[in-house]
Amino acid sequence: MPGFEVFGAEERKQVNDVLETGVLMRYGFDGMRNNHWKAKEFEEAFAARMQSNHCQLVSSGTSALTVALASAGVGAGDEVIMPTFTFVASFESIMMLGAVPVLVDIDDTLTLDPKAVEAAITAKTKCVMPVHMCGSMADLKALKAICDKHNLVLLEDACQAIGGTFEGKPLGSYGDLGCFSFDYVKTITCGEGGGVITNNKQYAINADQYQDHGHDHIGNDRGAETHPHLGYNFRISELNAAVGIAQLGKMDEILDLQKRNYTIVREALSLVDGVTFRRVPEGGIENYSFVNFYLPTQELAEKAHKALGGAGVEACFYWFKNNWHYINGWEHLRNLKSMQPLSTEIKEQMQDLNSKDFSKSDAWMGRTISALVKIGLTKNEVEERAQMIAKTVASVLS
Repeated sequence: MPGFEVFGAEERKQVNDVLETGVLMRYGFDGMRNNHWKAKEFEEAFAARMQSNHCQLVSSGTSALTVALASAGVGAGDEVIMPTFTFVASFESIMMLGAVPVLVDIDDTLTLDPKAVEAAITAKTKCVMPVHMCGSMADLKALKAICDKHNLVLLEDACQAIGGTFEGKPLGSYGDLGCFSFDYVKTITCGEGGGVITNNKQYAINADQYQDHGHDHIGNDRGAETHPHLGYNFRISELNAAVGIAQLGKMDEILDLQKRNYTIVREALSLVDGVTFRRVPEGGIENYSFVNFYLPTQELAEKAHKALGGAGVEACFYWFKNNWHYINGWEHLRNLKSMQPLSTEIKEQMQDLNSKDFSKSDAWMGRTISALVKIGLTKNEVEERAQMIAKTVASVLS
């Protein structure tokens, strides 16, 4: 991770196909295309790779979440349960639709705690959104049982865990809908892009229409298409999709490299007294994009993270004090700072996030360090990186 580390002739060839036609938009201009339909090609290939019946490409992972929620009928006043550890896109996508994010604690998986989820359900709850952060998954079996019991939509945010599996199914395909990001630092990248997968035909139709101004996409004359529903513009371009096709062809190679390099780093850290690792739910296989480990205390984790930076070890993250990925850094959300007036439902139903007790999440996040697994390094370079990480952490713990 990320996929840009393996850019090459394959991506250039796919992009050149588009540039030679001059048609950068995914719809229309049939006669000029030379039969190149990159977005359609990527959608079909990605759906097959994810063992799903339908895929809808969009402009970003954030767009994917918004489109997925809208396609399932989530809107004003509906509550969506999400974790305290995620990316800001999670609550942005919910609030864009006038829906209300309900933040709950994580557990030792670094993802949604099923007990906290069930305790947060109200009559207005419509969806549960687990976020498979840093390459591994939530306890999907328990979450699915909760959603089935309460008739809720299970929407998997698999943006950081593409290629992982749960009970033999690709992450993103276990729930009602799954979302992916193909931005520049993801396991496979389009530069900018995202995708929604589902086996629900109506959700697929809704997503197809919603991401393109409500067009029904029936017939061959775009100007004659009707608009069964309101929609917006979340389309992906042919250029971005072209890059994605090439990257998808390299995905198995990328995952193999991630597993090899992950294993080298984890084995080195496992020899350090005091280091433990995040729990992967039974039946789950992570995508190996991060080595996520715990130190005995928050103080030691902060010292170790600072020491790693001082030793020149790049791409080791201390999320507890990160502006983008943990509630501690979301002052704008806690205080509902918005450029435009927020919906009445959000104002009336939103938790008081300044007083809400998230100490259970703090207990895990305060002790967590995540080391990015790089795929552009040689095996020897990965071994050197692993030894430096282990040596530095051990020096703090000694």
